Amino acid sequence: MKKFLNILLLILLSFSAFAQGETDTNDFFKSNLKIYVVVAVLVIILSCIFLFLFSIERRLNKLEEK
Repeated sequence: MKKFLNILLLILLSFSAFAQGETDTNDFFKSNLKIYVVVAVLVIILSCIFLFLFSIERRLNKLEEK
């Protein structure tokens, strides 16, 4: 039953992706050089997440040693 629901969900998501049609967002970001801003923000967010997870891992290791 769970497998059937997963397949059904994937099919419905693929229909919504087709409904969006073609957009020129890639050209828009490249033409305005905003793609670099988007990439920089993503790098900052991901690095913060990894630093947070690393600090939690260190704290857990210290607690396990005690």
